[in-house]
Amino acid sequence: MNTATKVTDLNTSELLQNIRQKTLSATEATKAYLDRIDSLNTQLNAYLYLNHELALENAASIDKRLAAGDDPGPLAGLPIAAKDIFVTKDLPTSCASKILADYQACYDATAIDRLRRAGAVILGKTNMDEFAMGSSNENSGYGAGRNPWDLERVPGGSSGGSAAAVAARLCSVALGTDTGGSIRQPASLCGVVGMKPTYGRVSRYGVIAFASSLDQVGPLAKDVEGCAAVMEAIAGHDPRDATSLPHEPGAYLQACNSGIKGKRIGIPKEYFVDGLQSDVREAVDSAIDTLKSLGAEPIEISLPHTRYAVATYYLICTAEASSNLARYEGVRYGKRDLEATDLTQMYRQTRQLGFGPEVKRRIMLGTFALSAGYYDAYYAKAQRVRTLIRRDFDDAFKQCDLIVTPTSPTPAFPLGEKTADPLQMYLADIFTISCNLAGLPGISLGCGFTADELPIGLQILAKPLAEEDLFAAAAAYQHATDWHLRCPEMAR
Repeated sequence: MNTATKVTDLNTSELLQNIRQKTLSATEATKAYLDRIDSLNTQLNAYLYLNHELALENAASIDKRLAAGDDPGPLAGLPIAAKDIFVTKDLPTSCASKILADYQACYDATAIDRLRRAGAVILGKTNMDEFAMGSSNENSGYGAGRNPWDLERVPGGSSGGSAAAVAARLCSVALGTDTGGSIRQPASLCGVVGMKPTYGRVSRYGVIAFASSLDQVGPLAKDVEGCAAVMEAIAGHDPRDATSLPHEPGAYLQACNSGIKGKRIGIPKEYFVDGLQSDVREAVDSAIDTLKSLGAEPIEISLPHTRYAVATYYLICTAEASSNLARYEGVRYGKRDLEATDLTQMYRQTRQLGFGPEVKRRIMLGTFALSAGYYDAYYAKAQRVRTLIRRDFDDAFKQCDLIVTPTSPTPAFPLGEKTADPLQMYLADIFTISCNLAGLPGISLGCGFTADELPIGLQILAKPLAEEDLFAAAAAYQHATDWHLRCPEMAR
């Protein structure tokens, strides 16, 4: 390893190679990241829970196995953070909610278990919007996360802590979840790569549920190859998840060298509309030109039901949230209010004190949508429109191999700017929601910066189970540009 290069500047492939070649130990890599976390986390609030001692013990175990000639796995020694929505047997899991304060699981989520088996070192759990409900990380019960490019701006949500941690070099890779854009949108706002696989490609076992038909697990990393390496470790069938698909993981790292020549990329006219910031439009247009120069063929397509996506999503996700969060009442789950004098008061006080405003809002919306007399008018109708949105994509993919859009209509916005207007906050996910409704794989990667030096994200979508095409296109663009090499001042 070049002694002039900081450990935290290495991308995933470089870090893994150095550890395997013993020019860098897993312990040294882990300590380098823990030191940065200790130095910067008070400014960013990216991590909620850490276990320095255990992380260093796990890293030392990896080093011992390497020294003995054993193979600890393809991710041996890789320092990884996990969104605080994944249950872990050695760290608390609160889902950034007061109602789960001090909750300690007795098992690991499947994705966490597979990372450990692959040799990764879990550094800690990252901040998020409470129960993954939000687009800014301002809904956390433990304080808002901050964007490392500008500490007065949001990191995005709900996986804001994971995105900020990767951008600020507080971990090499992070796990997030994506229900309506919660990996891709913060990846865009923080200038990192974030990938959402096909629904069912990665197990949701051990992931605290928000909206079960939409939630999906995925990685965030400094570059496309980092996401690909982690995806190879976590993807695959899991009999403990009834929605898990019986497909083997693809050769995602190999796909990163496939190129994009001859691929038809669809440009949906509905995504280039009023409200799209001019800097974002220019950066995405330039990215499309770059893809064309690499041999891709851009064609205009239409996704006509896009206009209904936000309304459809917020009916379905709130209905499912109302059902999933009913269990948190202080008896089976949730921190009980001990001052209540009867059962009804205990239920009421537990949920009143334990849930934040956005979670309460969504529970009430969802309960209303599922109530007698309104189910057919709202939830059932939303499910029918969801089918129309999926059919739009099916028709579009008959004309093209991939779809390219902006990830977010704007760069990172100031803290507090949208908190008083929930509708404006919901519209922050306008370009990412449809992907979840249709169950498609998608990825966001940097494609430029605004005049204020804020990152801009490019979103690429693929057919179901076509993650290899996604990685091929994203890596081809990344290899032709250098946006992914830039980092915030605080990370230098």
